[in-house]
Order: sequence, then structure tokens, then C-alpha cells
Amino acid sequence: MRIAFVGPFALQPKRTMAVRALPLARALVQRGHEVCLVLPPWDWPADSGRAWDDGGVQIQNVRLPAPVPLLAHAELTVRLVHTTLNQQPDLIHCFKPKAYAGLAAWTLWQLRRVGLGRAALFVDSDDWEGAGGWNSLMQYTALQRRLFAWQEKWGLTHHDGLTVASRALESIAWSLGVPKDKILYLPNGGRLAPQASPDELAAARQRLGIGSAPVALLYTRFFEFSLDRVVEVMQGVWQQVPEVHWLVVGQGLFGEERELEQRVAALAPAGRFHYAGWVPESELSAVLALANVAIYPFDDNLVNRCKCPVKLTDLMGAGVPVVADRVGQIAEYIVPGESGLLSPPGDTGNLVSQTVDLLRNPDRASRIGQEGKRRIGEEFGWERLAQQVEAFYLRNARIKAGGAS
Repeated sequence: MRIAFVGPFALQPKRTMAVRALPLARALVQRGHEVCLVLPPWDWPADSGRAWDDGGVQIQNVRLPAPVPLLAHAELTVRLVHTTLNQQPDLIHCFKPKAYAGLAAWTLWQLRRVGLGRAALFVDSDDWEGAGGWNSLMQYTALQRRLFAWQEKWGLTHHDGLTVASRALESIAWSLGVPKDKILYLPNGGRLAPQASPDELAAARQRLGIGSAPVALLYTRFFEFSLDRVVEVMQGVWQQVPEVHWLVVGQGLFGEERELEQRVAALAPAGRFHYAGWVPESELSAVLALANVAIYPFDDNLVNRCKCPVKLTDLMGAGVPVVADRVGQIAEYIVPGESGLLSPPGDTGNLVSQTVDLLRNPDRASRIGQEGKRRIGEEFGWERLAQQVEAFYLRNARIKAGGAS
């Protein structure tokens, strides 16, 4: 099959296309398909008009139009659709029913209705955008909120097939009347981190000022939990394991990391709190490998239940033992006591005690970390998931293997 993946933004700085669409595309190429990613790089203008090959996947960035209010949005959508159709795909998969990908899906659907297209149209949803989701988290205008909520509902109900990253999104699609056979539960696949060398680990410890002390890690974007709770967890762990160093990796949406640093400064033992910020991919495996344990706090709310946390799969793929709140997709990845530890949502004391237990029992922590890595690599590998996607495509698009319908 000739397949076009359409994105809502560039490969960077946001991660959806890089960690969800691109690895799936690579796996489909390995299965003999031709796949192109068509992207509108409004958030990374340096890629405007650029094209390259990535493991057999063709990456095509649409050339950005002049920044004329409103007109630029329409022109970029037209270019996105035109570039997609130029690939002559048998099947088009739009990642996110929102913004430019949502506009492209709507346009492609309308063109097909009047006989100007033949490609099967699929939609992917990996977050809840409406009320209680990103519309409630982000500082959108009222018009943007209305547009994104309308796009989401339209996109979830107009397609030949829908892929969803969480069980919660699957249930929402059912509630909108989408038949079960037109929905594929497609969680994010895992990536096995390369083994960091002793020199890389030593350099990371020296750079962060950690030395040989045990490390507890928080790898996050900060919006998933309240800062009050994280501060309580850190303080609780320090009370029982005062020698532990807390390492925080990631960056908040609204400067939450600065508030965390200020609050922890008053209670942290000297030199035992480290904020690494946003770590480049080339250095991430060495930094994650420093951790003896990681916590994954996750408030029980709609946006968290709908999302499929890539950072959790990163941690498990690096062999880091994780203690996480039992919310949404987390319970799909972690088998309690085997590939990680689960804590009742909101139970700070339990999260602290299980973190302390792994710090005090390094052999158990190591076994759990290795089982988590195995589970991510084998049961959530993109090669395995791509087989399911291929079968879903063939069933719902009525495409013969290897060619068009």
C-alpha cells in the first residue's frame, strides 16, 4: 500500500509525530508498504519545504505561506492536502482530529464525497482535546476552544477507521456511535533505550553533581499532577532515605519547574535536588539510567485517563523501575509487582512507601526494571503493533495486501 500520514505540526518540538506516527511508519515500511509523513511545520519553521528519508519513510514538510492572518491557515491547509494527494496514496491517516490535521481530514472527506479522491481516510486520536482535556489546560481563545471541540467530534465520527491511544478514548468513540469494528485500540509503542556506557554515566553524574548517591527520578511535563503532591512525595522519601538525590527531568507548560525548584529549596538536604531541564535525545538514555527508581504521579482526571504517557514507556524502555498512580493507560503497561508498582490514585503515603521500598531493595528494583523493559520491547513493540494496524487498514479500507482496492 501507499500510505500518507498527515500531521498537525512538525516532528519537533512537540513529540506526537516523532514518537507515535514515525515509528509506526517505519514498522509499516518494514512490512513492505510505502509511507510518507506530510507535515505543516508552523512550529518549526526551519523545516519549511524540507524533505528527507528516515529509515525508508519519506518526510515531506509543507512550505509555509506568508503569515497573513486567517489566509495563512487556509493556504497551509490547502498545501497540506495538495502535498498529501500528490503522493497518490491508497490510504491517508490523519494524526489528531485537530488543527491542521483536522482541517486536512475534513477537506479530504469532502473531496471524496464529490468524487475527487479515492483514498481511504483514517483518523488517529491520542489525547482528549475538548472540555476537561487540552481545551481546559491550554490558554486558547474562546474561538479556538469551539473550533477544536467541533473538530474533535467531527473527526472521531467521520472516517473509514479510527485509531485511539487509550481505552478512555475508545469508550468516548463508542459513546459517539462509532462501531466497534471501526476502532482500533493503538497504545504508544515503546522504545528500548541504548545501553549507556560507564563513561557516559560517569559524565552525567559529574555534570549533574550527583556523585555515587542513589537517585530517585521525576521525568515529566508537570501538567499531570499537582506540585503540592510531588513536594510531599519528595519530602516523605527524604525523611526515610535522607541520602537519596532527587533528579527532575523535563519542562512544564507554564514554568511549573521554577515553582518546584523554589518550593523544594526550603526542604531539600544540601545538594540533593537537581533539575536537569529538557534533556536532548542524545543524552536522555544516560540520564534515565542514573535512576534507581522513578515516580510517575498521575492525577485521576479526564485528560490523564485519555492520554497514553510516552514518558512512562521511555522509563520502562530504559529499564528504570517505576512507581506510578493507577490511572488510565498506566495500568495497561504496568503489571503490579512485575513490570512496575502501582499506587492508588492520590495516595501520597503509598507512593512514598513503595518508592522507599525499591530504594532499600535494589535487587527487587532491578528485577522490576528489567521486566518492564522486556514488556515494553516485546508486548508493546511497534513491529507488533504495526501488524495490528495493517490488518485494521485492510479490513476497513477494503484494500488488497500490496495494492489499492
